[in-house]
Amino acid sequence: MFVCEAPGHSGARGRSEHRGRPDRGHEVQNTVSPRARRRVTLGTHRATLDGYDTPPTPPAANDPQQHLRQGAPSLPQPLGPHDCDLLRRSVAVVEPQAEELAVYFYAILFVRYPEVRSLFPENMDVQRDRLLRALLRIVDLVDSPEHLAQFCARLGRDHRKFGAVTAHYGAVGECLLETLARFAGPAWTPEIALAWQRAYGIASETMILAADDDTRLRPAVWNAQVVGHRHLGNALAEVTVATDPAYPYRAGQYVSMETPWRPRVWRHYSPANAPRSDSTLTFHVRHVAGGHVSHALVYRARIGDMLRLGPPEGDMVLSTPSGRDLLLAAGGTGLAPIRALIEEIANDPHRLQGRHVNLFVGARTGNELYGLDEMLRLSQRHHWLTVRAAVSHEHIPGAEGSLPDVIAASGAGAHTEAYLSGPPGMVAAARQVLLRSGLPPAQIHHDPLGVPVLDAPLDPGHPEKEEDNRI
Repeated sequence: MFVCEAPGHSGARGRSEHRGRPDRGHEVQNTVSPRARRRVTLGTHRATLDGYDTPPTPPAANDPQQHLRQGAPSLPQPLGPHDCDLLRRSVAVVEPQAEELAVYFYAILFVRYPEVRSLFPENMDVQRDRLLRALLRIVDLVDSPEHLAQFCARLGRDHRKFGAVTAHYGAVGECLLETLARFAGPAWTPEIALAWQRAYGIASETMILAADDDTRLRPAVWNAQVVGHRHLGNALAEVTVATDPAYPYRAGQYVSMETPWRPRVWRHYSPANAPRSDSTLTFHVRHVAGGHVSHALVYRARIGDMLRLGPPEGDMVLSTPSGRDLLLAAGGTGLAPIRALIEEIANDPHRLQGRHVNLFVGARTGNELYGLDEMLRLSQRHHWLTVRAAVSHEHIPGAEGSLPDVIAASGAGAHTEAYLSGPPGMVAAARQVLLRSGLPPAQIHHDPLGVPVLDAPLDPGHPEKEEDNRI
């Protein structure tokens, strides 16, 4: 089962079987172990709250470290070198037809299994692009059982918020293999079909078991009520929500969010605060052109509205004190998670152990430098914090230049631990600057630069190559 951001929660009623439907996917379903087939995701009976279908909340341990400790799924049985070669050769054949392949796949999936349609957004344009990306990632990792298990387990946990259940995986596998066979043409052989059955069986079993294990730890979603809404100018709003139960996250992590105005469409936002005793989270949301979710949050949301949050994600959290100074760089609304990290330090300054925090805040113009005054006031109260601005498209004495250029001029070296947040291009450029200055990759932290579930590093602190989740 592959579903990726931006799609959202499921209106499917958690069916564990397709009643009265011929078992077209028998061979694919049999690649999932009996243990996985028995372990259907819990919470399929749903209650209604403010027009949402919401799974009941299981007992959740309010341990924000749980997410970071879940990265050790059981390793799948690896495919042999010959099977891996067959998979890669078949993908090379169908990759030039990616757009047509995705259209055909979703068409037959929705015709044969109409109950699956409600897991996906109305507009499928973005969704189709991500099917092949997920397949390419799986094929790329298929001869690395450890990384494949991490990737598929992450996908499985993320799919809980969409309402995916075990029965959906057989339907998807059936339609996927039929689609691949159609577009591979004469290149599709029984041997390649068997290799794909094995690969999909490994991936789906890992996803199912990870989702099942996650069910015992935390809810699939948290209901969040808007308790504060303030316009900050320049199409930017500060949105504060309260959750029940408390939302278990760490400063620096990010959250997938769904609004009632765009159901089944999820977008990622980072809390701008460290965890609070009153269980509220504050988000900085800027409306972007064509962004239906951001438009709703900035201009339509009101106090009392209900949103939904997926589980916390991301590894851009403060590491164990190492004696190194901290370099924090924020571009645009990338200031939100950086602000949360600073707030966490301010709440417990002893964890710095004499280290200094250098904050760089960047934007194209002075008007877009939101939050700078607050950070400057904070630096006046805390001697360990230094703040510097960078403006790339306007002449402002003392603040001129792109954020990567200003970072390069600061002379940061190997004694620094860096945290970067902002537009993907800015983060990638700043990372290259820091690498050239001698900073080891393990000391540079940032969120994935594209679709988080697809592009997140598999070894926290050791990012893979960079590029810009219902798949």
